[in-house]
Amino acid sequence: MRTFRFVLGISVLLAGSRAAVAQAPAGGAPPAPAVIAPSDNLVVENVPPIPASLAAEVGRYTEFRGAGFASWHPTRHEMLIATRFGNVTQAHLVKFPGGARTQMTFYPDRVSGARFDPVKGDSFIFSKDEGGNEFFQFYRYDFADGKTTLITDGKSRNTGARWSNNGKLVAYGSTRRTGNDVDVYLEDPRDPKSDRRLLELSGGGWDVDDWSPDDSKLLLTEGISVNETYLWLADVAAGTKTALTPKGKDKVAYSNAAFAKDGKGLYVTVDQGSEFQRLAYMDLATKKVEFLSPDTADVDDFDLTEDGKTIAYVTNEKGASALHLLDTASRQSRPGPKLPLGVVSGLRWHKDGSLLAFTMETARSSSDAFSFEPATGKVERWTFSELGGLNPDNFVEPELVSWKTFDGREISGFLYKPDPKKFSGKRPVFVEIHGGPEGQSRPDFLGAWNYIVNELGVAVLMPNVRGSLGYGKTFSQLDNGVLREGAYKDIGAMLDWIPTRPDLDPGRVLVGGGSYGGHMTLAVAYLYSDRIRCAIDVVGPSNFVTFLQNTSGYRRDLRRVEYGDERDPKVRAFLEKTAPLNNADKIKKPLFVVQGANDPRVPMSESVQMVQKIRAVGTPVWYLMAKDEGHGFAKKNNRDFQFYANIVFMQKYLLGEGTAATTSR
Repeated sequence: MRTFRFVLGISVLLAGSRAAVAQAPAGGAPPAPAVIAPSDNLVVENVPPIPASLAAEVGRYTEFRGAGFASWHPTRHEMLIATRFGNVTQAHLVKFPGGARTQMTFYPDRVSGARFDPVKGDSFIFSKDEGGNEFFQFYRYDFADGKTTLITDGKSRNTGARWSNNGKLVAYGSTRRTGNDVDVYLEDPRDPKSDRRLLELSGGGWDVDDWSPDDSKLLLTEGISVNETYLWLADVAAGTKTALTPKGKDKVAYSNAAFAKDGKGLYVTVDQGSEFQRLAYMDLATKKVEFLSPDTADVDDFDLTEDGKTIAYVTNEKGASALHLLDTASRQSRPGPKLPLGVVSGLRWHKDGSLLAFTMETARSSSDAFSFEPATGKVERWTFSELGGLNPDNFVEPELVSWKTFDGREISGFLYKPDPKKFSGKRPVFVEIHGGPEGQSRPDFLGAWNYIVNELGVAVLMPNVRGSLGYGKTFSQLDNGVLREGAYKDIGAMLDWIPTRPDLDPGRVLVGGGSYGGHMTLAVAYLYSDRIRCAIDVVGPSNFVTFLQNTSGYRRDLRRVEYGDERDPKVRAFLEKTAPLNNADKIKKPLFVVQGANDPRVPMSESVQMVQKIRAVGTPVWYLMAKDEGHGFAKKNNRDFQFYANIVFMQKYLLGEGTAATTSR
């Protein structure tokens, strides 16, 4: 799971924000400086006017674009990608490496999950919600007439659409029946009225993983938590399901399940008897598991060729990705192409087995789509996402750093340092805490925050505190429930470590994060208020009790495993005791809170109640809310305004540059 970099306002298209130029007053007095006026969908409280000159100065850093591989055409070497040319990400077609990105969808909300019809390639399905509410609907695009058809009910939350191998059906999960439980539906996407419920299930953690080679069965995953999942086999004709993995005392996590091409077994990543998610083969007759990768690193993703002879898989090596190839007959693995330090995702073989597609992101390049040809060893870049005209050689590579925490464990993170030739002395520090909590900060692209490193001389430090993925399942469970304070203390240990660095300034530290990272930000703000200058919280839970009561029902039980069950009196007492909301009087440094009105994960009430408490205490607090956003800002115009406001906040409270009067809107 990727870190919530929307905290940092990686953005696009400067034109999305409107500059309002003040008129010259009567009497010949000079006009007021031009400012960026927030659009009508933004609620802005206590944020100073944003100078238009700031937008002009940072403009190129908001013009970064990224692209991600989505799907191969079944018979041609063409791919669907996701990228943004307007305000939000849409589906595009690319016909050859470096070819034009032809936009196929045009909506005010972002599009994701585009997948070609696997036989003819004459259509594709994709997913879209409205205003970030995550009530995803599936649509079918027909190349013959360019028409787009809604193929789900338009009301429920629909996820995980998978084409059958023969291209006749799509299987997907939907909350249509109860609003919370995810059932499995089947449908011919050419006839939306053909949809039918295959399985009635209990719980919100169900996913469709794969179809059997003969399309008679489905592989399902039942997710209880990041450390506990189960595999099921569903019979399409009978509408029944059979457990493939036992429920016992020892919790095991299975991911990325896919049928072997003979249908007699399946490939999966699993942490059974291991610290890490290992690539494995399960025989369906005996249920015996054979491990195919060592217990040294998580296998993040894999894909099997159409002929079943080769698996490509990616390992997470202390945050960096490594690509491998495995011969399924000999079980021998070999390194894939040598790639730069970065993050690789979205592996997918072309149907003819000659090319492997993937998305790659590095510190010096935004995400782009690539292909690898094993026969020749050739890696080709299919998209060249723009970087605002800036020279990528000037973007800094991160340093892997580590420190000892309160219980002797080693905590690590990535540090992006300003150029010492340009910025001398100890540098201010922005600490970005990832979301999840089962996320991980990785050596990827900083986006717009390259501006604060390159132009303001602020270092960016991204820690991976306990609970993060990538360091073994024991580490990922160290923050569960009443163990949560251990994660807070990891940040405290980091604040002890910063003064040991001659290049970092412990007197100028800003902490920020999104989602769970936002919660961590609020906790750090009250626990270590004397050691930071200010904080930026984006869609962070301020009290896990109220959060669990108000988050969407389909995800409530999943979050209870992580944060603790608020219905248990002892757990509830702990959550209330440690809640930032109930410790707001200890937050003495300025706070900036950002929220989307349609957030189904962390409801707006979590931010509103925190802002109200901070105001009552008298600590300075800025508030930015978008009426057309959900769990973080997806629209470029909103992200731009958020980024400008972040910079003004940083200049005032971290760098001490100016004391502009605040206004409300």
